[in-house]
Amino acid sequence: MNINRIILIVVAFQYLFYRIFLYFKQNRKNVSSENKNLINILGSVIAILIGFIFGLILMLIVNPSQALEGFSIIIIGGFNEGFESIGNMIYFSVPIILTGLSVAFAFRTGLFNIGATGQLTMGAFTAVYIGVKWSALGEISPILHWGVAILFALIAGAVWGAIPGFLKAYRNVNEVVSAIMLNYVAMYLNTYLIKKYIYNQSYARAMDIKATAATPDLNLQYLFPNTSINAGIIVAIVVVIILYIILNKTTFGYELKAVGFNREASRYAGMNAKRNIVLSMMISGAVAGLAGAMIFLVIGKNLKPENVLLSEGFTGIAISLLGLSSPFGVLIAGLFFGSLQQGGYYLQLLNFKPEIIDIIIAVIIYVSALGLIIQKLVLFFMKRKETKVKQANDSLEGGDK
Repeated sequence: MNINRIILIVVAFQYLFYRIFLYFKQNRKNVSSENKNLINILGSVIAILIGFIFGLILMLIVNPSQALEGFSIIIIGGFNEGFESIGNMIYFSVPIILTGLSVAFAFRTGLFNIGATGQLTMGAFTAVYIGVKWSALGEISPILHWGVAILFALIAGAVWGAIPGFLKAYRNVNEVVSAIMLNYVAMYLNTYLIKKYIYNQSYARAMDIKATAATPDLNLQYLFPNTSINAGIIVAIVVVIILYIILNKTTFGYELKAVGFNREASRYAGMNAKRNIVLSMMISGAVAGLAGAMIFLVIGKNLKPENVLLSEGFTGIAISLLGLSSPFGVLIAGLFFGSLQQGGYYLQLLNFKPEIIDIIIAVIIYVSALGLIIQKLVLFFMKRKETKVKQANDSLEGGDK
């Protein structure tokens, strides 16, 4: 057992709790049940802690002698092997950050885009098709080939997202129902299109993309040697900034959110509610399509004609909830999940099955889905504490009189 690692984690947690205690002590007047951001953050933190506690109990049952060491590996996650594991953590985080952003954008505009998986699938196929077939672009410029593949992946995702948006706006069809059905349509369509246009019969998968269509690494390999990192993280950060500006700094974003809050009121205020619903879903779908491109525009990564829904789209829902539907919050939550995945990889060095980490992540996802209930519980306990403090102060003031 690596006792130094365990001591390091214990010290880190102690410092974290000390800083939290210090914050509460110095900001007593600001900490109240009316602080919505605080309640939301506490809800996410509690969801993560429940997942960790459940994972630790499970590991103690499965392999008691290595449970603490395994738990420390999960906690350290993407930092187990320095820059090498950090680079891979970032690489694996990019698709789920983008799908998280897709779902979060829809959430912020009052819509539930559960169809990110289908939009991701269509974006992935389009990007791979261009990466395989449009090699002439690569002869002009590699960045042109990659850029066109990305652009058309965005368009494919946007078109697929526009369908439930249009049905919601003009036929009042619930976007959850239509998006779920479209996930399966995209899955089967993907299988059909791969076999018809870009099928590699020798390996029962899509053909390899040309090297010119692969996402460039921008020399990040020098900073993170022996890793799979590429420019995907820069693309994700750019999308985070763009969505943040749209939602918080533009009239267009304000209108999208206003329609989400109250469709009828925004319509009476002169906004085009139907158009805004469609545009919200198109932007959300475009980001999911981009995620598909980021996954498969990589040498050695092949799209397969399998009738299986890609999991990144559903993981994005949990990322969005943990990130409080904030673009920067989603970025942090996505990196956290990437770190967990790396922890699961290193967990295989012990006598643990990699499925353990999948179970822990699944618990966090499940608890995240109950985020509203957790937030209400946090609110309940905070109000109860405030009531007790107020009653105690009233009693003291009454005694003085």
